[in-house]
Amino acid sequence: MRPALAEDAEAVAELIHVSAAAMLERFAGDRDSSLRVLRAAFRRSGNSASGEVAWVAERDGTVAAAMAAFPAGELERRARRFLRVLLLRTPPWTWRQTLRLHRLGLEVAPPPPAGTLYVDSLATYERHRRAGAARALLAEAEHLAAERGMTGVSLETSAGNAEARALYESAGFYVSAKRLPRSGLPGLVAYVKPVRRAP
Repeated sequence: MRPALAEDAEAVAELIHVSAAAMLERFAGDRDSSLRVLRAAFRRSGNSASGEVAWVAERDGTVAAAMAAFPAGELERRARRFLRVLLLRTPPWTWRQTLRLHRLGLEVAPPPPAGTLYVDSLATYERHRRAGAARALLAEAEHLAAERGMTGVSLETSAGNAEARALYESAGFYVSAKRLPRSGLPGLVAYVKPVRRAP
């Protein structure tokens, strides 16, 4: 487990894309455009996909999984900055739709509890799944939250993502909120896990 480095930009972009491919492609148009946006976001500070908030798990010397996590109170600001990166890299005639989707996403997603470390994205390359990489990143998120004096770790996933939900529940997370599908967006399930603050 380690913070992401500049040379991890491609792997982190690919893994963040895996974690939210359908939504990112609605924003950016297709997979290649989404990856271009994510690589640019990784290089810029202050947004939800910045390298400064990314962590990676390695296996056999290569990146196996990645996580982007930051204090829940930063979510709206970081999401707005990611939106700016996105708009600069997509055609102007798509901006109206992008802004509508962005607003809708903020309305539909359950807000993470204040004082928690929010895991905005978490994904593992398919060839490394079920080997503990995602679980190790969740444990790192708990450690970071405790170290920073936060109350817990929060995240959300699609209601239909049974594999992710099983992982979170087996790692001790509990459901804190649910949202039904709306306007073409999937139903969402929010999870929280309290942590003990470091002495």
